[in-house]
Amino acid sequence: AYIIYTSGSTGQPKGVLIEHHALTNFLFSMQQTPSITQADRLLAVTTLSFDIAGLELYLPLICGARLIVASRAVAIDGERLLQTMQQQQITMLQATPATWNLLLAAGWEGTAGLTALVGGEAVPPLLAEALRCRTASVWNMYGPTETTIWSTVSPLVVPSSVTIGRPIANTQVYILDTSGQLVPLGVAGELHLGGIGVARGYLNRLELTAERFITNPFGPGRLYRTGDLARWLPDGNLEYLGRIDQQVKIRGFRIELGEIESVLSTHPAVQSCVVAAREDTLGEKRLVAYLVGEASAEELRAHLQGRLPDYMLPTAFVSLEALPLTPNGK
Repeated sequence: AYIIYTSGSTGQPKGVLIEHHALTNFLFSMQQTPSITQADRLLAVTTLSFDIAGLELYLPLICGARLIVASRAVAIDGERLLQTMQQQQITMLQATPATWNLLLAAGWEGTAGLTALVGGEAVPPLLAEALRCRTASVWNMYGPTETTIWSTVSPLVVPSSVTIGRPIANTQVYILDTSGQLVPLGVAGELHLGGIGVARGYLNRLELTAERFITNPFGPGRLYRTGDLARWLPDGNLEYLGRIDQQVKIRGFRIELGEIESVLSTHPAVQSCVVAAREDTLGEKRLVAYLVGEASAEELRAHLQGRLPDYMLPTAFVSLEALPLTPNGK
């Protein structure tokens, strides 16, 4: 159906080959959950270089809904985006957390009847709550390009609970340890995806395809190794825990940067954040938190203490007006 390039976490672009049956299955699954009808009006705001544009362009057309395409200038301007939503009476919008934050910063107070789809990166709890208060429904979407746009969906209905939900139609999720064995309930492992959505592989990258797309030991077809950490919750939903390659070792301790970001994002003043391991002095790594929000280092450190061990506390907190973003809004 298409070849789309993704850099993932490596920074090296690679072409992903998506087949027609994978795209068709995805669209019909989305038509059922979160669901879309002829009465809906979807505003497309995503650049064509980001595969989630496939949902915006094709989903309204397969069911007779109306598709309104926003210009790039509108999509990156919170006030103009809000004005377009109001003028066009939009009932469905898919966007990254960065774009939703643009709307909130523009003074958006809510849109009755709006279905909000949010994905592309982890959703901070505060953003999830802000969307819940302003829309008819909010859906958290998760999925790598290699398994066709979105692979799991979750309605965000419980305050302070942000999960990535369950697999879409005709797909499977397995969480495996480093030996390729299924992990127990509640134990973290690498998330593997199987089923119709799995891509054919990478264009002209046979070795990389063999490394990331492996034989499924639990059923037919292949599994895609996402490089993401996750665990099953008792209610049958998936919790995203960050990237495996975000694990760092500082003073002998293994640290998941995503875990620190998750706790830091629960502070009421933090709009968005990133934690990085810096090595400004050779052989001496330290944790630095970059954030958008008005809070002192003392407040933030106090917020983290008691929730995280001392070795996971950042040594510095850097306040920014905005986090640097890719053209796709990540």
